[in-house]
Amino acid sequence: MTKAAELAKMGEVLTNSQIGGRRNMIINGACQVAQRGTSSTGLGGSAPGYTTVDRWQMSVGATSAGRFSTAQVAVTDLPGFANAFHLDCTTADTSIAAGEVLKIDYKIEGQDLQQLKKGTSDAEKVTVSFYMKTNKAFTFMCELDDRDNNRVNTQQFTTTTSWTRHVLTFAGDTTGTLNDDNALSIAVTFFLHAGSDFTGGTYSANTWQSRQSSDNMRAVGIGSFFDSTDNDIKITGLQMEVGSQATPFEHRSFGEELALCQRYYYRTPRYINSGIGANESIATGNMDGSTVGAFLIRFPQLMRDAPTAFEQSGTASHYSVRVTSDANGTSVPTSGDFMSDSAFVNLTASGAGFTSGDGAFLRVENTSAFLAWSAEL
Repeated sequence: MTKAAELAKMGEVLTNSQIGGRRNMIINGACQVAQRGTSSTGLGGSAPGYTTVDRWQMSVGATSAGRFSTAQVAVTDLPGFANAFHLDCTTADTSIAAGEVLKIDYKIEGQDLQQLKKGTSDAEKVTVSFYMKTNKAFTFMCELDDRDNNRVNTQQFTTTTSWTRHVLTFAGDTTGTLNDDNALSIAVTFFLHAGSDFTGGTYSANTWQSRQSSDNMRAVGIGSFFDSTDNDIKITGLQMEVGSQATPFEHRSFGEELALCQRYYYRTPRYINSGIGANESIATGNMDGSTVGAFLIRFPQLMRDAPTAFEQSGTASHYSVRVTSDANGTSVPTSGDFMSDSAFVNLTASGAGFTSGDGAFLRVENTSAFLAWSAEL
């Protein structure tokens, strides 16, 4: 075999085999984890944020008549993938105001992007790949949005009614270094609907440029997800990696993906799809008196930062404070007396009859009750 043939064979192996290492900068790219639930309806009109599949954020700009739902759905026709993020248009909007926009955002911390060497003469190319399937052909826009330096790079792609792997390689950017911290530096964005504030400029494919005040170059030439209630989008296998070659999707175990997602959002009782919920102890502590208990909840992962949002669902009857196996009182946990990136301390009122200093635990008594903390970007 000649030297050229050997090199060609090596290239074939490298590009067609599963390559080791941590190449994919995207968490939950295969849509395995959905801590918030598997479906969310009636979305639109205002920013819905994170709805179903973890780390996949929906963003809405201005007021639109368009409405949609999201879901984590099973995939049976794409070998190697079992789940996808599904968007379904439930109310159409064919009169598009200038400021309207609908997009999917995936946000990444700066400290996880230093390998891009952005802002230096050695800036690396970046390849984004994903599988998408739609009910008809659409032209959409994929964008790298540098939030540290207010710079963007956009590329159009056209969907089909079959699963298609789209591969988009973005040029390295020698302008604007990324902050080495736990804040948002780059968002991978998919524009699905937009008004003239986003579409009225000039499209320059795969070109890094400063964002104009109107953002009018960011979604030029795209179609509209809201043009018919027949429209639906399925996407999975999102990968972002250094270099100009799209390698096979890097699969991680469910446990790995869940742990990575819990850095940004944690919901208890445990994982919503685990079938565990009612009659589960979620915190231990002690009684500070006859009616007040202090309970500590340690997060399973160090969160990105101290949570900025606390969610609670359920009524007092859905929780119990117990000293032994007996239910000594009921309580709805509140926002807490102390919260850090590692733990939450809750001072909660309960039924009378406790003895100060008694060890106790807080238990969930209903599967619809939960506590959740968010440290999303």
